[in-house]
Formats: sequence, structure tokens, C-alpha cells
Amino acid sequence: MDSPSPFPIGQYLANGNHTDPPLLPDNPTTGFKLNHMMMRVKDPARSLSFYIKLMGMRTVFTIDTGPFTIYYLGYPQTDAHRADLKAFGEETVPRLAHTLGLLELYHIHGTEKSPGKISTGNQSPNLGFGHLGFSVPDVPKALEHLVSHGVEVLKPLGAASRSDVPLSRWEADRGLGVGELHPTYQTIFKQIAFVKDPDGYIVELVPQKMNALNP
Repeated sequence: MDSPSPFPIGQYLANGNHTDPPLLPDNPTTGFKLNHMMMRVKDPARSLSFYIKLMGMRTVFTIDTGPFTIYYLGYPQTDAHRADLKAFGEETVPRLAHTLGLLELYHIHGTEKSPGKISTGNQSPNLGFGHLGFSVPDVPKALEHLVSHGVEVLKPLGAASRSDVPLSRWEADRGLGVGELHPTYQTIFKQIAFVKDPDGYIVELVPQKMNALNP
């Protein structure tokens, strides 16, 4: 069966098919940075406990805007900031737009009392957002830490079948994205784990030593 993908199956391609246009110094996008990801949360206390106490992030700043409260989280990158979280916040905020890897949690006031769950992007009809990816020094150790605090594991290490990919049941029932994973990708996928945060968002744990071009 022909694949709708323009790429050969099972190959990690650095820079894809080399079809991106050159990024010249005078390009109008020079200096653009992927800065943060925003997610809605229903219970800030639970979400902050997960991302701060269990995932090791720290608060950059918070603000009650009136209709909602914003929590910006990040990882201190120096020994000085890890030892002095007040300085971490005060020195990071002025450089917020130049700080990468930030997580913005949005608590819309009143949603904590509303029925239903937040859409995580992985259930029909609201398919879209997939997961957050965190790289960690030791995935087995990280999993042990999270499980000991009651975090649900969606995909353990070593699992690498199509059914282990956290795509939606709606897609599978319609024959979308079916078939077995290529062995090259399975080699990588076995080293990755998925867990669930308090709102049901999927969190991916990737080993920092992994090299997809040489698995």
C-alpha cells in the first residue's frame, strides 16, 4: 500500500528532504524562538504539584489577571538559580522572551467547579495537541519516581507496538494510522515512556542520551 508520506519508511532524516529554503541573515524570521506552551488546567494545586514537585520545574512568575490566573514554570539552568529560586524568578522574568522551554498553565476561574474534563487533544472530536516532551537523564529512574507518587503510566519502557502509541481510539476504529511500527522506530520508541498528568495531558519522557540518527 502506498504511503501518503513523502519520506522513505523507517529513516530518520536530518533536515527532512533538504527542501527548506536557506535561512539567510536578513530573513524576516531571524531571531524567532519557540518560547512556551500554554495549557488549561482545572485544579492548579494538583497541576503545580505534578510539574513542580514531581517533574522538578520551578515557578518563574504568577499573576491573577482577574478572569484567570497564569502560572509560568521553567527549569533553573545554573547552580546559582537552583540554590536561589527568588533570584531565578527575578532574573528570568526580564528575559522571559529569550528563555526557552517554558510551560504556561492557565486556570480559568470557575472551571474548577464546571462539569467535564479539559480536552487534552487526544479524544475525538477535539483531536489536535498530542503531548508534552521532557528529556530526562534516566527514564527508568524518572518512571520509578513518578509511579511512587501515584502517576499513571500510559506506555512503559520496552513497549513498542502500534497499540502502545497514544493515539486516539477514534482514529484506530476508522483505520487511520494503523499498521505495525517500523523496526528502526521501534528501537527508539522502546526507550521512551508516557505518563499522564492530573488533567490527562500526556507527558513523554525521552532519554537525554538517545541519538535518533544512531539508535
